[in-house]
Amino acid sequence: MLNPGRLYKHLRRMEKPSIQQAFDLAVRHHKAGQLQEAEKLYRQILAQQPQHMEALHLLGVIAHQAGHVDSAVDLIRRAISLNPNIPQAHNDLGNALKDKGQLDDAIAAYRQAIALNPGFAEAQTNLGNALKDKGQLDEAISVYRQAIALRPKYAGAYGNLGVALKIKGEVDEAIASYQRAITLRPNYPEAYYNLGIALKEKGRLDEAVAAFRQAISQRPNFSEAYNNLGDALTDKGELNEAIAACRQAIAQKPSNAEAYYNLGNALVAQQRFDEAIDLYRQSIAIKPNRAEVHFNLASALLMRGEFQQGWEEYEWRWKLKEYQPLLRNFPQPRWDGSGFEGRTLLLHAEQGLGDVLQFIRYLPIVAQRGGKIILECQAELQRLFQAVAGMCEIVVRGRPLPPFDLHCPLLSLPRVFGTDLSNLPKTLPYLSPEPALIDAWSRTLGPADGQMRVGLAWAGSPRFKGDRTRSMNLRQLAPFAAIRGIKFYSLQKGPAEEQAKNPPVGLELVDLGPGLKDFVDTAAAMSLMDLIITTDTSVPHLAGALGRPVWVMLQFVPDFRWLLERDDSPWYPTMRLFRQSARGDWDGVAARVAEALSAWIKNRG
Repeated sequence: MLNPGRLYKHLRRMEKPSIQQAFDLAVRHHKAGQLQEAEKLYRQILAQQPQHMEALHLLGVIAHQAGHVDSAVDLIRRAISLNPNIPQAHNDLGNALKDKGQLDDAIAAYRQAIALNPGFAEAQTNLGNALKDKGQLDEAISVYRQAIALRPKYAGAYGNLGVALKIKGEVDEAIASYQRAITLRPNYPEAYYNLGIALKEKGRLDEAVAAFRQAISQRPNFSEAYNNLGDALTDKGELNEAIAACRQAIAQKPSNAEAYYNLGNALVAQQRFDEAIDLYRQSIAIKPNRAEVHFNLASALLMRGEFQQGWEEYEWRWKLKEYQPLLRNFPQPRWDGSGFEGRTLLLHAEQGLGDVLQFIRYLPIVAQRGGKIILECQAELQRLFQAVAGMCEIVVRGRPLPPFDLHCPLLSLPRVFGTDLSNLPKTLPYLSPEPALIDAWSRTLGPADGQMRVGLAWAGSPRFKGDRTRSMNLRQLAPFAAIRGIKFYSLQKGPAEEQAKNPPVGLELVDLGPGLKDFVDTAAAMSLMDLIITTDTSVPHLAGALGRPVWVMLQFVPDFRWLLERDDSPWYPTMRLFRQSARGDWDGVAARVAEALSAWIKNRG
């Protein structure tokens, strides 16, 4: 075998067969991963034979492998100009162009490779990847399926098909595709990793964790798999393991912005907010424009009462995928808080009913700044807000809007007014029930007969992303049954309303749910309660806005508006907070509320 280091001087005397021999040696080096040796030989061959198409082509491939994509594109194009009929050269050109970000050119190169060799399954798969990156998912999926038809045991095509199906939202089909890829190639860490992501999206957390662990076992330095393992473990509540996994992801890849973010989320779940905020900021330093990191940073800052920066970061919500349907791309400018005399301002609801009930308090302050106000809100709130109709025109969301000059989302008002803990608008009540309905409900309830009336609500809408941790089951309020002198009334609506038909043994519970047609009914019924006890749904906001005494049972890491380590709310002076002392510990909360109820009854007596 020739010595590559001495080859150059020998090439001057070589005939064509000897150049072929050198080329064969270069290819062997290349296939063995000995790229420096292969590159040296290719260059020495080209020094003797500049038009050696194969050497140009494979030198371009090495340039691409080394990350020199511009050089790779130039070399492979030169090779193709010498012989345009080599499918592999067009495929390799497509790979370099794709990594350069020139997707249209890459697609054209792959198509040329396929035109020259219709059975070229690898080029079909690469074409699918480029089409996927362009967002042409249907065509990408079709191309992947063609590659599989050409090579039925092509694990890579199944893996890439799964990615496209997952992006399209066909998660079950994606899972099946990943599983087929793994069956064909058991040592396939990328497929296990992507399978874990899809399983997590379906809520199959145990299976997702197992898939991520399998990916890591096959590739021990797989930072992204450690990161997603940590995320899944956080969702499972296995926080110490989650933190360890995220830290491992960062150790493997210090530039993994997602791992800093997920580590921050795991620490938030342990109420370690200072550390979490630092990690969110590190994630942002690496990738400044990730909206979910800014949003979670906002929540953590607001939770700690750092309102000025918190409200600024909260504006990133509009870049979140789940907020896109709520984004109003009005041509009119956003209101900045300045006077708007002679003009019309649209205030529009953007999130849940509780959010609107909380932030409608800003309406009188807005009204002091100028002209006409239009309030757009959910249909469920229209009648309730008639009490403030003198300050604004009310329009139900989805109906045509009157002309307006400026607009502002309701939850941006705290930022507009520079709200902090010293200047919260907390004049109460700022909503009121209809007197006629109070009379009607008074007749429905009948006399109290010396008992205290306590309204109960224990669950929110299951459509809400965090409902699993904020809602409880009525049976968990069983300790209330032992308290005498109280008659309980269910204010519960939604799917959990059915639980009121089977209260805990000994709990006297009157189910008002069927008669509560909307928030106006609920407000009137609340006005006849001596106390309302609820979880974190729209109910405490309505009770607080009405100025009614209300106790709120909060999950271990509650929404930002309830702040930290306090049993009162600066937003609602008539409110008392009961917090979980550990994740999911509703029994402990119910026991403390029952104890407080007993004391409350004695004091009332």
